[in-house]
Amino acid sequence: MPSTDRSMTGDQRIAAADTHDPVGLPVSGVPGLDPTASRVVTAPDASGHRRSWHVLDTGPLLAERGEDVAATLLCVHGNPTWSYLWRRVVDQAPAGWRVIAVDQLGMGFSERAGGPRDLATRIEDLARLTRELDVQGPTYILAHDWGGPVSLGWALQHRAQLAGVVLTNTAVHQPAEQPSPSLIRLARSPHLLDRVCRDTPLFVSGTTALSLPGISRETRKGFAAPYRTAGRRAAVAAFVQDVPFEPDHPSRPTLDHVADGVRGLTDVPALFVWGTRDPVFGQRYLEDLLRRMPHADAQRYPDASHLVLEDRPAGVEVIWRWLGQQLASRSCSEPGESTDGSADDHADVPRVDIEVDTSDPERTAVVELAGDSEPRTITFGALAERVDAVARGLALRGVRPGDRVAVMVPPGIELTTLVYALWRLGAVVVIADAGLGLRRLGAALRSAGPRHIIGIRSALVLAAASRIRAPRIRVETGGTELDALAVLGRGLHGDHLGSTSSQAAGSGSKEAAVLFTSGATGSPKGVVYTRDQLGAQVALLRDTFDLTPGESLVAAFAPFALYGPALGLTSAVPDMDVTAPDTLTASALADAVGAVGATAVFASPAALRNVVATADDLDATRRQVLSGPCLLLSAGAPVPVALLHQVRGLLTSAETQTPYGMTEVLPLATHDPTVLAAEIADGSASPHAGVCVGHPVRGVEVGIAELDAHGIPGQELVTTPGVVGEIVVRGPHVKERYDRLWSTQDESDRPVGWHRTGDVGHLDESGRLWVEGRLAHVVTTAEGPVTPYAVEDRLRTVPGVEDVAVVGVGPEATQQVAAIIVPTERLGRIARVTGAPRGGDVLADPELAAGVRAAAFPVPVSAVLLRDWLPVDVRHASKVDRGALSDWAHTVLHGEKVSGGSSAPRRRSR
Repeated sequence: MPSTDRSMTGDQRIAAADTHDPVGLPVSGVPGLDPTASRVVTAPDASGHRRSWHVLDTGPLLAERGEDVAATLLCVHGNPTWSYLWRRVVDQAPAGWRVIAVDQLGMGFSERAGGPRDLATRIEDLARLTRELDVQGPTYILAHDWGGPVSLGWALQHRAQLAGVVLTNTAVHQPAEQPSPSLIRLARSPHLLDRVCRDTPLFVSGTTALSLPGISRETRKGFAAPYRTAGRRAAVAAFVQDVPFEPDHPSRPTLDHVADGVRGLTDVPALFVWGTRDPVFGQRYLEDLLRRMPHADAQRYPDASHLVLEDRPAGVEVIWRWLGQQLASRSCSEPGESTDGSADDHADVPRVDIEVDTSDPERTAVVELAGDSEPRTITFGALAERVDAVARGLALRGVRPGDRVAVMVPPGIELTTLVYALWRLGAVVVIADAGLGLRRLGAALRSAGPRHIIGIRSALVLAAASRIRAPRIRVETGGTELDALAVLGRGLHGDHLGSTSSQAAGSGSKEAAVLFTSGATGSPKGVVYTRDQLGAQVALLRDTFDLTPGESLVAAFAPFALYGPALGLTSAVPDMDVTAPDTLTASALADAVGAVGATAVFASPAALRNVVATADDLDATRRQVLSGPCLLLSAGAPVPVALLHQVRGLLTSAETQTPYGMTEVLPLATHDPTVLAAEIADGSASPHAGVCVGHPVRGVEVGIAELDAHGIPGQELVTTPGVVGEIVVRGPHVKERYDRLWSTQDESDRPVGWHRTGDVGHLDESGRLWVEGRLAHVVTTAEGPVTPYAVEDRLRTVPGVEDVAVVGVGPEATQQVAAIIVPTERLGRIARVTGAPRGGDVLADPELAAGVRAAAFPVPVSAVLLRDWLPVDVRHASKVDRGALSDWAHTVLHGEKVSGGSSAPRRRSR
């Protein structure tokens, strides 16, 4: 057994820290460090000399409690930290887990062994220490910084017992096309190395200074505790010097061996927890590791830096949750065996190949309208040929199967060509709505880590400003760049494109797209779809709405314009700003319908409101054209029945359907609200709280996770009519996962194979689904949860109310209900920022307030506030930003000056 020394006093440890051989336990008073896990052990180093190591080791504590060791977590720090980095990991260790956090030799409170230690030596040091510590059974590694290569080198030597890998902000390879970390290169320069790393504590203190937000002074002192003198910092300088930037560096062969070796860990679960604002090991190193271990899970923290677990302590809980699942999976299944039983649930569902339908090559595929210019068109045959040529051209420009490619081109022929060419090539299309705004769009694209960016000039400027490092290909709408790419591809002889790309494209489990949510209730999230899931979605749209080849679609909602070529539908893109749905006019809609003889129209509620608002501009010819479509689809937010009746006054032959869904799954359910409204009016159907979205479409299952008294959804799913809870679904076209947000995906995937939508609602006696709002917007009062839609529906019937939003004010579980009213008659000029009427009180007059409270009964309304407009999301311009309204109401009711308001740049259309 290794020897242990706990006898030194705090003063003796401080004194020992300043000697030539400063080994011992940490000095007293290191904040957050549990002394019961701290000990010194002796073990041989790489050369066989016995050395003294400081470790945090919960093994003896488990033995004292009589607990068996189920698994071991081996934690390896980098430079210039020490085992203190893992103190929260040790503290939160579940029962049965042995956690060993080492101080590498020369580092922390381990022995200063004399002389530099290269990477190969440190790997062997670790191997000999773990043998001495008798590390057996399933072992997981957790590493940071240059502890990553050290621990991975150990892992490659111990494949038999290696059970999983967790890495935080590290690297195993320096991409040749990108600069090495400037901070490391600067510190490593000969004239600064000793001055920065050994003679002064600048490198030590600089590491903790990188944290976002800054960490406490006490914690910084804890990290610096082992490095009080130049003698104790000698290994810090040596560690920096051992970073193998040069090809002939002595540690280069070892690092290359590790970098190549991790590609073989395909059967080893892995999790990467990353702070992407790290100036040393930022997102590009995460991208490199994901290419080497594409099966790995990832958890990005976009506002965290180098010491990610200091910046985001919640990451420790994420790591333990992930480790617990891996250990449970290991104990209940054989390697490679599925544990959720859902792998074949959707094996026989209809799917459409996501490629251009060429059954009628001479028919028009896409029509693009823009202003007074002649419409641009392309046939299915020409589109298919162009897609193939562009795919070959992209291959020559370096795009490979599996590469993520951000496409930043407006809807139309160019976008359609590029998307299908990338799918033909087996690449992954990354699409984020430009309507997200500069900051959020840049953050979304950075999170996806595209290998290439294709876009119009202004989009490429945006990408550069957003610090997205990737080769760029410029493609202008109607320009010649795509023609040149196609010409390049046509010059590629033989099947040079084919064998690799067609094989990749043909695999349904391969990633096909990363699509971003609107960010209406938080930061936009990337949603990953496989080819099979996209194919199932396209087939469901076809079968649910009886869309057959030969029909024509006007797509005022950009994503659906892309599905037309796969379905054999002629698609028209109307003259509008697709980033602003409410710019669609009645005339532009009529022109698009007439250009293709459209049988179907898809538009968001905001677009339909503006169509109705501009209907007086229609001439007789355009009015006649609008009588042609037989189907109107609208989604993105609840669609008022009154609005549908107004639109049907223009599209006189159209049946109306309002498919319900979200970026993660669409369609989920659908119906014609005007039919249900008529049935409720004649008594053949019963009204329910909220907005009815219809029966689930074929192949979709819906369950309800009932809300408890505090508004928290349960884990069990029910289908009992009237039970209110979170809507949980599964089907063949539900997303694969949230991109690089393992924790978010894990929370949404409960039960396994289902998706928690974040919406709340209930099922009625006929199996129809009613939505009552977002889970995040449920008001948690002392009397129980209040869902917003049901109350808002009643308040819209109050005379003088044009629009309304119900929000909660105050601490959770004791919130008060506030009703924010947009009156039919404005009380003053619209405030530029808050929407509150200037020159008038934000509190409703007594008569209006009394009417609102009476209509809301039995829900008690504590405050009735007035605004001239409601802030909405940027994509659909329809979803009310209740979070911003809640903050505004809190400010008003606490007597503070009204300022700020919604972060959303749009107003609700009237």
